[in-house]
Amino acid sequence: MKKILILAMEQSVVQAIAGAQYCFQTVNFFLQQQGQSPLFEVHLVGLYEEVNPGFPGFRLQPDVLIENSFQGDLIIIPPLLGDFSEAISSNSKFLPWIRAQYESGAEVASLCVGAFFLAATGLIEGKHCSTHWGFVDQFKSMFPGVKVQDGSIVTEESGIYSSGGANSYWNLLLHLVEKYAGREMAILLSKYFAIDIDRESQASFSIFKGQKDHPDKQILQAQEIIEKNFAKGLTVDLLAEQVHLGRRSFERRFKKLTGNSVLEYVQRVKIEAAKRIFESSIKNCNEVMWEVGYTDAKAFRKVFQKITGLTPLEYRMKYNKVSKAA
Repeated sequence: MKKILILAMEQSVVQAIAGAQYCFQTVNFFLQQQGQSPLFEVHLVGLYEEVNPGFPGFRLQPDVLIENSFQGDLIIIPPLLGDFSEAISSNSKFLPWIRAQYESGAEVASLCVGAFFLAATGLIEGKHCSTHWGFVDQFKSMFPGVKVQDGSIVTEESGIYSSGGANSYWNLLLHLVEKYAGREMAILLSKYFAIDIDRESQASFSIFKGQKDHPDKQILQAQEIIEKNFAKGLTVDLLAEQVHLGRRSFERRFKKLTGNSVLEYVQRVKIEAAKRIFESSIKNCNEVMWEVGYTDAKAFRKVFQKITGLTPLEYRMKYNKVSKAA
């Protein structure tokens, strides 16, 4: 049997802990219904006999403490809750334990922003990782040596798994079920839990907020100009001139502080505006394209799909509030 060790952590999302338990126990249930033996031995591992995950009214009672724990086949790190640095500190005794488990052959999976704790172990330094799209910039700032997979739902490298935002952790759980119990069981489970088994991107859920957590007043000014005038014919030279910087210095500082080139930033602002229009109006693709400042339909569709993972039509069908209300 595969030993699944789920961490009962302070400052963690208890629903994800319960969801991981439920997932593997449901696989066992289906196997037993088919006359087969259970595949998974699921344990909740904690630092203390009772753990406060941070949700009012919830307490976790691990069945194994780390000092009495055994070698697992898969370690699952739940999403952290609240201040990530504090959560990492509160659970720091897990860090050497996870490293020891991995070095002895266990695989490790982090769910959503559990990636912050995974990165704190040092196991993914120089490796690829997924996390919630809303925390990518913070993750990059805290762990610059980790290669974040922007928009990815599931990332796997060297026996280490990570998942994208919020409920995307279910896609990682299905991925693990497929690996350990086969495709047929993963499909059965996806139908039982009503989860899209092969969703690969969280891009269509992403909201571009602009990377403004920096003190550079000239770059902030440029960002504000872009966001107020994105539908106009903005150029790098014009923006550099308006904030009184040379082009090369402007482009270098902009890229360093926002993580995007100037043109990439303009594109993302345009597409974010287009998304809002598609969500709340009945305007057609060409009307939206013109409204956000594109003149080439092919280029607009290409950039839109690159950023959101969906074509404009697919995005409208998925999120349009007007058509759903009609």
